[in-house]
Amino acid sequence: MNTRRIYFAGDLFDHKDITGNLLLAREIEELSSGRYTVALPQDSEANNIRNVTEIRDRDLELLFSCDCIVANFDGTELDSGTVVEFCFAKMLDLPAVLLRTDFRRGGDNGSDPWNLMCSGYPRSSSLLISAMEQYHRLKKSTPAETVRAMCRETAQKITGELDKLFAESPVLTPQERIEAMKLAVRISGGTLWELFPEERINQLVSEKSDI
Repeated sequence: MNTRRIYFAGDLFDHKDITGNLLLAREIEELSSGRYTVALPQDSEANNIRNVTEIRDRDLELLFSCDCIVANFDGTELDSGTVVEFCFAKMLDLPAVLLRTDFRRGGDNGSDPWNLMCSGYPRSSSLLISAMEQYHRLKKSTPAETVRAMCRETAQKITGELDKLFAESPVLTPQERIEAMKLAVRISGGTLWELFPEERINQLVSEKSDI
C-alpha cells in the first residue's frame, strides 16, 4: 500500500486555525491506517520574521512535494493564499478536496458557496459540512469528546473523497507532469528553481506514477 501525502491548505493565523488543523490532520492519519499522511504548512513556519518570498517558497515546495491537497474554503471570503495553492495543485494535476464547514453562503449562487472560478476542475471534490449542525448532532458529555467526534467524522469524509479522486484517471501523462512542474517552478520565481532541479522533479513525478 502506497502512503499518499496531503498538503493541508488553509488559514494558520490564530489558535483556532492551528489547533484545528492539527487535530484534523491527526484524525485523518489515524483513520486512514497508513493510506494518508498530512503535511501542515504551520509545521514549517518559524516564530521569527522571515522574508515573505522565503515563506511562500517553503509552502510551495511542500505543496509540490505532496500527492494531493485538502483546501479549507471556510470564510465569507476565501483565503487568497489557499486559492493560489489550489490553483497550483490543479496545474500539477493533484487530486483536490475543497472543504467547507462554514454554513454561511457566498459566491455566485451555484452549487458551491464560493466564487464559481474555483469550481468545476477535474479530480476535484467539494465537501460541504455544516459545523453547527455537526456540533449539535455529535455533542458529547465533554468538550474533548465532542471535538474528537467532529474531527473524526470530518476526517472520514475527507479520506472517502480522496479515495474516490485517486480512483479517477490522471489528466496529465507523466511527461506532461514533468513539464507542468518545470513550468510551475519557472513562473514562481524566487528560490523555487534552486529547490527543484530537474533531477528532483523527475524523481517526484516518478514517485507519483500511480497518482
